[in-house]
Amino acid sequence: MKLNELRDNEGATKKRMRVGRGPGSGKGKMGGRGIKGQNSRSGVAIKSYEGGQMPLYMRLPKRGFNKPNRKAFAVVNLGLIEKFITDGKLDASNTITEDALIASGLVRRKRDGVRVLAKGEISTKINLQVTGVSKSAQDAVEKAGGTVEILAPAPKKEAAEAE
Repeated sequence: MKLNELRDNEGATKKRMRVGRGPGSGKGKMGGRGIKGQNSRSGVAIKSYEGGQMPLYMRLPKRGFNKPNRKAFAVVNLGLIEKFITDGKLDASNTITEDALIASGLVRRKRDGVRVLAKGEISTKINLQVTGVSKSAQDAVEKAGGTVEILAPAPKKEAAEAE
């Protein structure tokens, strides 16, 4: 078999119907759209239109709310910080800052700051400097002999440009 002998299986492909090409084509004159009406015209947009009846999406009750100015933190667990220290990717002797977490590859980007959560165990004495920390994570770090310093979140770009 050669490349020029390759063919699709019989019936695998079907030619598209070309409408409006005369009466002999079987789809001539009105192209299978019927006579008059919205669907016979171009530019039809009736996806959720129910003929004047109140559409379903408007009849159903709405729930929830998305806060437009909420803070989005990059989340780190204590167990992962401990793992990165044992692997030698983080230096426990220095203060562990948000930039150090990014440089080590533990956090991809800062967003509105880094928040530390208490999932996992920590036994190394560390000094953390982050935007947010859960109460249980702070207790776990202090129990291991370390300290936690909470920074003020960085202002949004839009707010900084307005000043």
